[in-house]
Formats: sequence, C-alpha cells, structure tokens
Amino acid sequence: MKTGFPRSLQRIVIGLVAVGLIVLALGGYFQPVSSWFQRLVVDAQTWFSDRYLAFVDFLTVPRDVASLRQQNAELEAEVAQLQTQVIALQQQVTEVQVLSALLEFARANPEYSYMGATVIGRDPSPFYRYVIVDIGSNNGILPGMPVVTNQGLVGRVDAVIAEAARVQLITDSASAVNVRLPASNTEAMLVGSVTGDLSLDMVPQDATVQPGDVVLTSGLGGGYPPNLLVGQVVSVRQLEYELFQQASIQPNVDFSRLQFVLIITNFKPVDITPLIPATGP
Repeated sequence: MKTGFPRSLQRIVIGLVAVGLIVLALGGYFQPVSSWFQRLVVDAQTWFSDRYLAFVDFLTVPRDVASLRQQNAELEAEVAQLQTQVIALQQQVTEVQVLSALLEFARANPEYSYMGATVIGRDPSPFYRYVIVDIGSNNGILPGMPVVTNQGLVGRVDAVIAEAARVQLITDSASAVNVRLPASNTEAMLVGSVTGDLSLDMVPQDATVQPGDVVLTSGLGGGYPPNLLVGQVVSVRQLEYELFQQASIQPNVDFSRLQFVLIITNFKPVDITPLIPATGP
C-alpha cells in the first residue's frame, strides 16, 4: 500500500515555503548570500575575460606590431620629406629677400650699372680671401670691376674666364682701399689681413677717430668709386711716437654668408701707379 502526503498538502507546504522565502528575501536576510554569489559570478567573468583577451592579443599582436612598424616608417618618410620641403622653402624665402634687397640697392644708386652674380665657390686657402661668381667675360665682366651687395663693398674682380670670375675680397691681405671717415673728414687706407680682419692705416695723428665712425670709399687711387659703404670703426690705436693712428674696422658685409653680389659694370678703374713718384734710389 502506497503512502505519502496528499497532493493538496504538498501544494500547501510548497506555497508556505515560497512565501517564507519571499518574506526572508524582502527582509534582507538573503543579502549576504546574494552579494557573495554576485562577487563569485563577477570574478568568474573577469577571469574568463582576461584569459580571452590575452589569447586574442597573443594571436593579433604580431600582426599589429608589423602594421605599426610599417605606419611608423611611412610617417618618418613623410616627416623627412616635409622637413626637406620646409628647408627648401626657407632657402627660397632667404634668396628672395636677398635679391629684393639687392634690387632696392640698385634702384637707390642709379648712377651705376649692375650685373647680378651668384657665388659658386670660395678659395680654400686660409691665407687668401676670394670668391668665385658665375659670370665672366662672356657677360662683359672685366678685371678691376667693383663688387658690392646691399650691405656695402665686397671687393673687386681680380681674374676672369669666359663663364666665371674671381673676386678679391677687401679682407684679403693683398687688398688696399682708399677710404674716408666723414665724421672727422679724414682719409686713410683700408687693408686686409691673413686672418681676414680689416684695419685702417695712414690715419693722421691729429684726426679725431672714434668707435662707431662710418667708413666709406674715397674714390682716390682710381680703384673704386667713391661713397661705397665699407663698415664702422671698432677701436682706435694711437701712440705718441708713431706717425699715424690705426683703427680696427667691422665690415658691413658678412663675407661668410655671401650668396649673391652685384658687379658695377660701368666703372672703369684707373691705374695711377705710373704717375706716383718712385721712392727708391
């Protein structure tokens, strides 16, 4: 004979248990258990997520690294190209500024005829001060023609071939230019040196020469036209037992950065050496 709870009693017991569980849940008695279970589920999910992401990275990182290396190489090449373009544009801007200044100088001094030239070489010797320009006898350039920039006197043409010319700078040790100092109405001789420094010789002892005085070509001697700017007096050396004073000169032209020059083509130098009386016995 089979025994057990009647079906109706089972339902009543299940209902009471359910109601009791609901009451306990609403009363917060299951909160610790619920929190523990949630933490367990979250920890499990985190563990599986970390392992999954690590596995995905393991499979994809080599490909990503190769892609990043390629992108990096492309970006470096692009940056190098842009830097080259920037340098080229800066060079063009500088050249335009220099040429514009030379043009303004030529317009401000219309009494002379000019021909522009580009410096294409420098004398490698430490004892000589020369530059080579890209125009020569085919362009009508002759030895002795003065060379200037918008900043002042550079020198004069020393030797010429068909397509180029050599310019002796005023800083060369063999260079000598007759100059004057308007502030003191004094004439002197500007000479170069092996070191490239400029100085004034033959300055009378009674002349008042001061630092900052402007130095211009005088036109005496026939080698250069008058009133070309040369530079400024930096310091003066005066000794009572010497016949003349000496002065150091800062040239206006930056000879280390010469790029373009103007050659004065309508000035014809005059060699007056045969007219100077001999001083020897």
